[in-house]
Amino acid sequence: MKLLLTGSNGFIGNYFISKYAAKYEITKFSFLNDDFKALHVEDVDVVIHLSALVHQMGGASKEEYEKVNVTQTLELAKKAKESGVKHFVFMSTVKVYGEETDVAYNENSVCNPEDEYGKSKLKAEQELQKLEDDNFKVSIIRTPIVYGYGVKANIKNLVSLVQKVPVLPFGGIDNKRSMVYIGNLCHLIDSVVRFQIKFGMTDVDGMTDVSGMTCSGVFLASDDKAISTTKLIELIAKELNKKVYLLKIPLFETFLKVVKPSFHKRLYGSLGIDNRLTKDMLDFKNLYTVEDGIKHMIHGEC
Repeated sequence: MKLLLTGSNGFIGNYFISKYAAKYEITKFSFLNDDFKALHVEDVDVVIHLSALVHQMGGASKEEYEKVNVTQTLELAKKAKESGVKHFVFMSTVKVYGEETDVAYNENSVCNPEDEYGKSKLKAEQELQKLEDDNFKVSIIRTPIVYGYGVKANIKNLVSLVQKVPVLPFGGIDNKRSMVYIGNLCHLIDSVVRFQIKFGMTDVDGMTDVSGMTCSGVFLASDDKAISTTKLIELIAKELNKKVYLLKIPLFETFLKVVKPSFHKRLYGSLGIDNRLTKDMLDFKNLYTVEDGIKHMIHGEC
């Protein structure tokens, strides 16, 4: 099977290629470095579109998110459809639902994005679904925080903090946050690419005639269990072989909520994922536990 992969130099793209290059014939494309007009996809079976302008801590304009996450996505999808590609896999985000919540999001939760990143991803999803027909199927994969060896941003900062500071005021945090280890996410991508929706009619002998077609729709990626910030720090410290004392300091949470509300939200807020529909539809099982994922994030996979 021939794949076109965008974002191949990114965190997810690098891992996917390292794991599945022997399974697929993978062509890479970069919107930054390659000429889109010269791109030919006539012989491609599946496009996996990972390239995106992700959430920027320093902020990015609505126009920047629109250009990368919507316009470029649709240009690629239209070219793929016109060239006869049958399947387009789009990497999205749980931010299309909104922000932290005490009720776990599922595949059918109402979407109400609050930031420009989430809004641009939802718009891209909606426009892609308009392109669908019997010959062109779109699969959308929504992810929470993706972690693994070489991860950057918030998780990398948390690992550095645990490495350097032996006493932290993050004890007794009882939130629930879903994340997805990059190995589980790429296994899900592989399953979406390979899977065929099975359906059949039972004949008079009780036998089932099974046919198939490329799957489409919304899929949710997540490790099997959500964990608290306190538990995450404990697992990181264990793999770093660091002794860390986690204290529960009175009024510290209130202080953070007033002084650093965004920081407070990430540390104390809950964001759970219930992806049972995805697992049932694909007959999918994660390859790694949360504990496995944290271990591999610190030490790498053999």
